[in-house]
Amino acid sequence: MGIQKILNAKAEYGVPVKIYTNDVDEESMTQLRKMAQLQFIHSHIAVMPDVHLGKGATVGSVIPTKNAIIPAAVGVDIGCGMNAMRLSLKAEQLPDNLSALRNAIERKVPVGFEMHKQIKAKASTLAPLDKRLKLITDKHPALKRMLRHFDSTWQKQIGTLGGGNHFIELCLDENDDVWVMLHSGSRGLGNVIGTYFIERAKKEAQNRFGHVPDKDLSYFAEGSNSFEDYFEAVEWAQEYAYENRREMMRLILEAIRPLLPSFQMTKEAINCHHNYVQKELHFGEEVFVTRKGAIRAGTDEYGIIPGSMGAKSFIVKGKGNPDSFCSCSHGAGRRMSRSKAKNLFSQQDLIAQTQGIECRKDKGVVDEIPSAYKDIDEVMANQTDLIEVVHTLKQVMCVKG
Repeated sequence: MGIQKILNAKAEYGVPVKIYTNDVDEESMTQLRKMAQLQFIHSHIAVMPDVHLGKGATVGSVIPTKNAIIPAAVGVDIGCGMNAMRLSLKAEQLPDNLSALRNAIERKVPVGFEMHKQIKAKASTLAPLDKRLKLITDKHPALKRMLRHFDSTWQKQIGTLGGGNHFIELCLDENDDVWVMLHSGSRGLGNVIGTYFIERAKKEAQNRFGHVPDKDLSYFAEGSNSFEDYFEAVEWAQEYAYENRREMMRLILEAIRPLLPSFQMTKEAINCHHNYVQKELHFGEEVFVTRKGAIRAGTDEYGIIPGSMGAKSFIVKGKGNPDSFCSCSHGAGRRMSRSKAKNLFSQQDLIAQTQGIECRKDKGVVDEIPSAYKDIDEVMANQTDLIEVVHTLKQVMCVKG
């Protein structure tokens, strides 16, 4: 059985907070107590075992709201999530040295702040996105001033990785089958949309639902123009992130195909968000569910829970647990900040902890060292009530932004 403890916030703070771990730092607890005071929370807040301090709201939290949405809870990497695909290849069919595969992917998929020199996505992908985006920017022209070369940039960034904790990996499962897995979101335009509406919410009156304990928890009330505009924009960014991962997967397969024996993609393919908001039915009522660092784990619904660089990852199937609002963790979760990891660990530590994995081992990615993250096995043990493991994956190659 997994762990569940309840911060019974009802008397002092507001709604209860159900937490699926005992490993919660005090800063995160303070943040959760503030979130629990919001009067538009439906039933309770669920907190996943990879919980850690976040900007705006706690990472690993599932926040069901009635008649309101908190833009900062969704965050600025709107639609960030995972894509994984199993190939018809076995471990022994991979080359002994994977550096050529990593180099081929890095040549094909821009990382960090880079983008494609020309638009790679098909017109059939771009046209509907472009049409919907124009409706958004016509109402909010300031968005176009927040991103250089706005119209070309968002199109050239489809099929790009980004930086931070985003990655592309080759993995092996328990049967020695080869998987391609990646983690990315809505890139520069998603960031612009998130930033713009977070600041807009902070400037709007916050009196419809009583006291707001933190400016970062500023909301849009359903029925207002801002609410409708934000929901339209956030849905667009989520769709963009989904298409970004699809295009990236296509480019990765195109890059590695000449270097490997002939292969096919299997039917096991998953593309899921873990920073997003959508309407769902819970405890008999339709609510807006914001998952900030959590994935949906409805009954028999497949998801991806990655570990840190050099650790295990998991393909999982949801159990539809109502107390978690049909959710589970989105990864291992950070144990420390990026700056603390850089101060605490050296390049040599990174080399030691990623031994046997073809990946960057320079100072620029020390903040992504496995020790900066929680133990993925412990995280998984704490959510056996939420998901069952279908495949256990081990990274053999990793591309970082």
